[in-house]
Amino acid sequence: MQEIYVTGHRNPDLDSVSAAWCYARLKNIVDVEHTYLPIRIGHMNEATKHQFEQANADPPIFVKDVRAKVGDVVTRDYWALHPEDPVYSLVTMISDRHSSVVPLIDGETFHGLLSLDEITAFFLRENAEDRPRYRFYPANFSKVIRGEYILRNDIRWFDAYIMTGAMEFEVYCSRLEALLPDLPVLVVGNRRKHLQYGIDHQFPAIIITGLLPNEQIEADYSNYRGIIYKSYEDTAETIRLLRMSLPVRRLVSSTPPRVDVDDLFDDAKRMLMESEFRGLPVFDGERFVGFVTRRCFLERPRRKVVMVDHNELKQSIEGLEEADIVEIIDHHRLDAEKTSRPIFIASEPVGSTCTIIYHQFLRWRAPLDSMTARMLLAGIISDTVILKSPTTTRQDVIAVEALCSIAGIPDVKKFGEDLFKAAAVLGKADPKKVVEGDFKVYDEQGVRFGIGQVEVTTLAQVDEVKETYLKQLEETKHSHRLEWALLLVTDVIKEDSVLFSTSYPRKEKSLVYPMESPGKYILKDVLSRKKQLLPEIIRVLEEGW
Repeated sequence: MQEIYVTGHRNPDLDSVSAAWCYARLKNIVDVEHTYLPIRIGHMNEATKHQFEQANADPPIFVKDVRAKVGDVVTRDYWALHPEDPVYSLVTMISDRHSSVVPLIDGETFHGLLSLDEITAFFLRENAEDRPRYRFYPANFSKVIRGEYILRNDIRWFDAYIMTGAMEFEVYCSRLEALLPDLPVLVVGNRRKHLQYGIDHQFPAIIITGLLPNEQIEADYSNYRGIIYKSYEDTAETIRLLRMSLPVRRLVSSTPPRVDVDDLFDDAKRMLMESEFRGLPVFDGERFVGFVTRRCFLERPRRKVVMVDHNELKQSIEGLEEADIVEIIDHHRLDAEKTSRPIFIASEPVGSTCTIIYHQFLRWRAPLDSMTARMLLAGIISDTVILKSPTTTRQDVIAVEALCSIAGIPDVKKFGEDLFKAAAVLGKADPKKVVEGDFKVYDEQGVRFGIGQVEVTTLAQVDEVKETYLKQLEETKHSHRLEWALLLVTDVIKEDSVLFSTSYPRKEKSLVYPMESPGKYILKDVLSRKKQLLPEIIRVLEEGW
């Protein structure tokens, strides 16, 4: 079944991660033709981690991007040979199975890729040089030549020429003496003198052709230490096949560059096209998993993605422009990319994307288990700040009541307070993770700025950590190439906030909020970045002073 990613936005908050996880569970119930995999494209904050731990659920896996990768086109189902298998097996495999390349594998160890090019080079090389000397593996004789062993030994391999005994005995002897001290593999009929000479001189192997079923060998081989093989083929065919009994490892003349499953499609395609090879081996770390050939790159694969809790390309996973967006589930303003075909969009003006997903469970009349209900509830409570945020709607309240019942949670206020208590304490947390954990970048009135938000259960520590977070905001401003960076620290119990801000003299003096000290503003009754702080920032940028 085709895999479809379900992803929230960058710098994921609890609502985003929960929404991806819960919607993937719904889609796997109602769409049996696909597999929906929840993913995240950033690190989870402490509150999100805590909720998945409390639900005893596995959180979405981290995925860096959805660009086409080698792993999307690699051939994993393949026929392979052992390095000591005969060349005959390679020729047969390429001919019968039309394989472009054949891997050589010994257990888990990769030894090379062979193709028609290596076979051609092998036969050209042996016919272009002087009398060829071969490396024979006697165990391969029976794999290539129909016949039976008459005498065997423990020799695994040996190097030798091929000699036939078709000539007169005197000529035969003089030819052999010219080869000394090298001893050949003798291919001969049942000719007593020729056989005895080979036996007496301890040729490494003798292959006898033309023997009748009950015919005895016309020689004494009682003291012979080599191999005698009885071929059912005639002499010419035996010699032809014997040359193809050589181990395929002898054909490996060069090693193609290796690629990894995570390498980009375009990079691997370029590497193959610029090489002399028909295929490239593919690895997952140090483990060989398959290969790619030119055929693998005829069409670029496109991932299918469901966007939840966002709809803008710039907020989503890297490489989304190379993928197919198949659905959008969101509660923000729509600024989605143009799609090539109609898609399903569920957009509602509610306080949380998890509320929309709850509605989708109702729409499909899908069973909603207590674990999923808990994660949907956590997303709604987080995004609406325990239903206190101005973004909260009647639909969110109704959803929370129903989800509490399913999840077996009697006190939603206590559930919410426990949820936010699990969030990182400002004084102990990594400032970079706090600032950039839920950080959104905007472009308004020609000004590029960013606003982060963190929820706490008390603002008592803000003065102690102020300078630390202002310094981090400056670093974030430079790393994100912003003109203005802000952090909204929200007390979810008292429903007030403090705003930390980098210096922006042109505009910051126009803010309606009182400045308690440089870089620190008091925001009474402000909980929502989207509905309360952002409109004020945009007003300041439009009007200024």
